[in-house]
Amino acid sequence: MEIYQVNFQLGVYSPSMLLKMAFISEGIGDSEKATLYLSKYYDLSPNPQTISKIKTLTGQSELVGYEVSDGMRFVLFLVEYREIIVGSLTLFLIMSLIFLWSKGNKLTEARFYWPSVILISVIFMTNNFLKGPNTALVTSSPTLIMTKPTAGGVPVDLVEPGHRVKIRSSKDVWYEIEWKDQIAYIKKENVTRL
Repeated sequence: MEIYQVNFQLGVYSPSMLLKMAFISEGIGDSEKATLYLSKYYDLSPNPQTISKIKTLTGQSELVGYEVSDGMRFVLFLVEYREIIVGSLTLFLIMSLIFLWSKGNKLTEARFYWPSVILISVIFMTNNFLKGPNTALVTSSPTLIMTKPTAGGVPVDLVEPGHRVKIRSSKDVWYEIEWKDQIAYIKKENVTRL
C-alpha cells in the first residue's frame, strides 16, 4: 500500500491499482479512503458495480454525481488517450508538412495548406482544452451545501460522504459546484478533489 500511495500522489496509477488500493483500505477499515479510490476508479472506468460498492461502503442508497452520459464517456475516452491522439495528429502533421515541402513551389493554391492548418489547430485545442471533469468527493459527515458562499446562505442540502460534485470555480474557502441541476456552494474542507 505504501508503494501504491507514493505512485498515487505522483499521479501514476492504473484502474487495477486503484481497485487494489480500495480493497486494502476497506480491509483495514478505512472506508473513506476506499470510497476515494473507488470514485477515482469510476472516473477511469464507469460501471454500475463500482457505484454499488460505494453505496455499500457509505451506507447510502442514493448517490448524486455518478451519472455519466454517452458524451461524457466519449470525453473521458479522449482524455485517457490524449497523448496517443496528439502523437497521431502530430505524425499526420509532419507527413503533411513533408508533402508540402517536397512539392515546393508547385503547390500555389491555398487548398493544399488547409490540412496542415487544421491539424495544427486540432493539436493546439487538444493539448490546451481537452480536460476531464473537475470533480470532488464529499468526505465530511454531515456536509452542508449552501446557496451562497457564506455561512449566512440558505442550506440547499445536508449530505453524507460518498456524493460527488462537479466543481465550477473556487471562492475563498468555498467551491462553486453543480448540485442537482443548480448552482450551490460547499466548503473546501468538506471535499477531496479527484
